[in-house]
Amino acid sequence: MGRAADGAEAVRLAKELLPDVAIIDVAMPGINGIEAATQIKAACPGTAILMMSAYRYETYMLASLRAGAAGYLLKNIPLRDLINAIRLVHAGEGVFDLKATSKILSRVAGDKGEKRRDLEGLRRRELEVLRLAAKGLGNKEIAAELVISERTVQTHLVNIFRKLRVSSRTAAVFTALKEGWLTLDDLPPKEEP
Repeated sequence: MGRAADGAEAVRLAKELLPDVAIIDVAMPGINGIEAATQIKAACPGTAILMMSAYRYETYMLASLRAGAAGYLLKNIPLRDLINAIRLVHAGEGVFDLKATSKILSRVAGDKGEKRRDLEGLRRRELEVLRLAAKGLGNKEIAAELVISERTVQTHLVNIFRKLRVSSRTAAVFTALKEGWLTLDDLPPKEEP
């Protein structure tokens, strides 16, 4: 386990320790957390990154996704929820602040001005896996729903990530919403506060 005082040290420690999960503060001295996350993902692709911030800014969350983060949470999260989030990102799941995610999804789904990508890049089964992932199902649940193995689900997700040039299921869902391949109806119902 390592603890870094700034972004450069976080990158150095990640390269040295090769952690399963790196928890990175968005606002770090020197190299900011988003740049540190980008460098860590480039050097340690197997490390899941959980970004933490005091702010629910959409720009921070989107930049974190682009950097390869598997999660973005506010620092005031209860400890038991943080521990659960660490377990989830370690298992390959995306974990994001619900209020900020809802705003982003609504905005992205409302964008009609951009051209849709050609769907030929995603196979029918990959789109089915992506729809179920968008509903919040884990790999085991997707496998049971589609009557395939968890390993096959993982393979489909890897192919989806490669084709969409993303590094998390949340980023894949955002891309699919933006392209019109998924709609807000494909997402789980919004939780009431």
